[in-house]
This record gives sequence, C-alpha cells and structure tokens, in this order.
Amino acid sequence: MTTSSASGPNSSTQTTPGGPEVSPEELDEILATTEEFVRTKVIPREQEIADGDEIPADLRQASKDLGLFGFAIPQEWGGLGLDLAQEVRLAEVLGYTSLALRSMFGTNNGIAGQVLVQFGTDEQKKTWLERIASGEVVASFALTESGAGSNPAGLRTKAVADGDDWIITGDKRYITNAPTADLFVVFARYRPADESGPGIAVFLVPADADGVTVGPKDKKMGQEGSLTAEVYFDSVRVSAAALVGGEADLGYRAAMTILARGRIHIAAVSVGQAQRALDESVDSAAISTQGGKPIGDNQLIQGMIADMATQVMAGRALVREAARAWVDETDRRISPSVAKLFCTEMLGKVADSAVQVHGGAGYMRGVAVERIYRDARLLRLYEGTSEIQRLIIGGGLVKQAKKRLS
Repeated sequence: MTTSSASGPNSSTQTTPGGPEVSPEELDEILATTEEFVRTKVIPREQEIADGDEIPADLRQASKDLGLFGFAIPQEWGGLGLDLAQEVRLAEVLGYTSLALRSMFGTNNGIAGQVLVQFGTDEQKKTWLERIASGEVVASFALTESGAGSNPAGLRTKAVADGDDWIITGDKRYITNAPTADLFVVFARYRPADESGPGIAVFLVPADADGVTVGPKDKKMGQEGSLTAEVYFDSVRVSAAALVGGEADLGYRAAMTILARGRIHIAAVSVGQAQRALDESVDSAAISTQGGKPIGDNQLIQGMIADMATQVMAGRALVREAARAWVDETDRRISPSVAKLFCTEMLGKVADSAVQVHGGAGYMRGVAVERIYRDARLLRLYEGTSEIQRLIIGGGLVKQAKKRLS
C-alpha cells in the first residue's frame, strides 16, 4: 500500500511493497487472541471501568503486551503492521466491549500516530514511533477548538515563526487522552487562508514543554474511562524539527487524510458495539419471561431483533468494503464518510432497540445496553459529525458528476 505524504525535501513517502505486512494466518491469530482478551478479561470488568472512570493498570499493561498500542504502526517501527482492511476486523472485536478500552490506545494507532506514519520525516518517526507502538508514549491529536471541530478550516490556534523555532498559542478542547498524553500532535494556523491553501501546519509538542497545560478531565454523558480534557498552549516554543514533514502547509491535508481514515475505523468500532447490543438483546429475549413465556416468542420482539441483525450485517459489509477501497486507493473520500454515517447512525438505532427489548431493565445502570446506549451517542459526533459526512458525500458526488459531464 502506498499512502500520500508530504512533498518537501525533509519528508518521506510511506510504502509497504508486496502487499500487507500481516498474513491472513497471522491476522487470525491476532483476532483470536484479542477476542479472548476482550471476552475473558475486559467484559467481566466493564462495570469496574465505568465506576472508576479509568482503565485498570493491569488491563493497560495487558493491552501493551498484546501490541494493541501499535496495531496500525508498521512493523519497521515496532507495531503489528495491520493495514486498514485488517484493522477494521480488529476494531470490530475491540468495539464489542467498553469503548474506553479502544480509546486508550486508539489515538496512538489512529488520528495521532498516523500523522507520523503517513507524513512524518524519517527523523520524527525514529524519535517517536517505536515508543508510540510500545505504549511507552501516549500520543494525542490536538485539533478540535471551540470554533473548529469537524471542519479544521476554522482553526484559531496560531503558530508564529521565530528564527528557526515556532511559537504556538491557543486552546484545544475535547482532546482524547490529553490527561495521560506524552505527545500532542498540534494543528495551528501559521498564516491566513488564501487561494494557495488554508495555512495550517502540524507540530509535535511534548506534553512537558513549557507553556503546555492540561485541564481537568471532562465529565461526559458516557464512555467512562475514556479520558478527554482541554489543552492550553501559552507561547509554547518548539524547534523546526517539530514541524511534521518539514513542510508548513501540510497540516490541513494531514488532518483531512487522517480523519478520513479514522472514520472507517470508527465505523468498524460501531459495528462491534452494535453486535454486542444485538447479542445482549437476543440473550435477554430468550430468558426474560412475560406471562410465563420468553418474550422472544413474541413476534414483535422477533421483528425488532431481525431489524437489528439486518442493520449490523449491512454495517459490517459496508465498513469492510470501505476499508478495501482505502487500501487499494480507489476511494479515500466518499466511502469513509458513507461508512461512518451509516454505521454510527445504525449503532444508535440498534442501541435504542436493545433498551426497548430489555424493557425497564434496559434503563438501569449496570446493564450493558444502558451503557451502550450512552456510549454510542458520541460516535455520531467525533471525527466528523453525521452532518459533515452528509456534506462530504453529497458534495463529492455532485462534484464527480460535474467533472464527468463537463
């Protein structure tokens, strides 16, 4: 697989010749091992994760030992080396349990780590990627601001050149893993947008750099154990070596590329979470009784379960096709948005039906589908809202038609 990279003199191009790094047999082993970990070690402790609002230290260490902090990092840099078509299979497995687990190492593999994998210089990769893949370093993607989220064009954080250095000033919010981050991948505007480009650069900023402050962890509706917070950059000075790819105007392209890739991953996580909601509902329908009979004998309940199963299967097929299109480079814009839109919206519907199948029990804390119902809501918001996905899909198709018909 060949992926886009910076074109400046200090940049490098990522190429994996001869196909994926991981064989089908190796992938099967990774999936089986991870599924055993999820089913036997994580699921029994989901309530502990929710109550403590953190991933226990032994589960964090076990995730490191399994290579989950680097599943999408190339083997050259100590990762497992899954391509996106393989990664979505793993994401479905991880999506089956508390979403906080995947979130713990998601930024290392995804929106933060992939900036380095696809756009970093050789020296930047050498400095950071092995430690990211091992989990020694937690990387955090610092893009979202009060006026810029799904669309990075509204970015207000500034980067000003000062000799060979850059000085970064601005605030970020809702930054995943900020409380535990060792490295922030920071997007900042270095000049006004014009016809030559949006003027956005991306920098590698160590969390312990002077002027970096992380706020208290956010209190969210759901996804307890997934840590987010605001991050403040007060005249933070970094060297020229911190500029990703060695090219200032790279940031917007990097953000859009990495967000598109991440949308397919989130779609796959949604499929895994929807499968869990379906399985919980089927089990509940089989054993819960009303009037002395299992409620699953009721045709209305069967109809709900049938609709849920159909949506899950459709989402699984869609996300795997979108991942294939990414890997063979036939569609890296519309398909990611289609997959994220459908699968995250699908999860919301399945989670709602799961609560309904459970009846009053589905509204009680400590019941899996109640947590899923709350956790699922976030997936329609981050890495591009459903509304943004519709704009990308509709606008992209019209643009293609204009080009074809002109």
